Parts: sequence; structure tokens; C-alpha cells
Amino acid sequence: MNLFKGTISNLEYGLKYATLKNKTIAHNIANVDTPNYKAKDVSFKQLLAEENEKQISAYRTDERHFDFVIKQTAPSVYSYENFQYRHNGNGVDIDKEMSELAKNTIYYNSLIDRINGKFQTLNTVIKGGK
Repeated sequence: MNLFKGTISNLEYGLKYATLKNKTIAHNIANVDTPNYKAKDVSFKQLLAEENEKQISAYRTDERHFDFVIKQTAPSVYSYENFQYRHNGNGVDIDKEMSELAKNTIYYNSLIDRINGKFQTLNTVIKGGK
């Protein structure tokens, strides 16, 4: 019985992405004054472009339904190599990083709320609706 295969598993992948993005943003903020440091980012769009050929399996209730497969992979970190924000070669824009951190925190918290809702539903079912 794969109780956690559907939505909870997908939310887990979202949390992994948000965690990696948060670590990357924190790394950029920590290196805001490091000469020649190039800002890094995690992008779902770039990940999707790199993994365009790969696919996930769909549940088919009828053989006439289309079949497709998409593999889920871990997001990757990339660097802005040719970007220089400051005169010392540093590529970190602190205002941009702080706004990205705020957006990522909201995204992460919404995923946590959704997972909590799923677990509360399972808890209600286990207790028999009481």
C-alpha cells in the first residue's frame, strides 16, 4: 500500500526544491562582500528545460487513455558566470536575494501547510472521523 505516493510525495519534492533554493540564497547572502563571487540560483524552469526528454508515469483507468512517463529529478544549482553587480567582481544583488528569500519562505510555508492538512486528514480517517 503506497499511502504517501501521490500528493504527499509531490509536496516532498516541492519541499526539497524550496530547501535547496533557500540554501542557495543564504549562500549568496553570506558571500555578498566576497570579491569575484558569482551569484547562484536554483530554477525549476531551467531544470525542466534540461530534463525535457524525461517523463513521469500516468495512472490509466482505460487503455484508450494516453500514456506518458515523466521522471522526477532533483533540482540543480547554476551560477551567473558573466554577471558582475559590483566593482569588485561580485555578482550578488542583496535586494534581489532578500526578495527571493521572502518569496521562497512563503512558498515553503504554503507547502508545509498543505502537508499538515494532508496529515490531519489521514489522522481523522485513522480515528474514524472523531
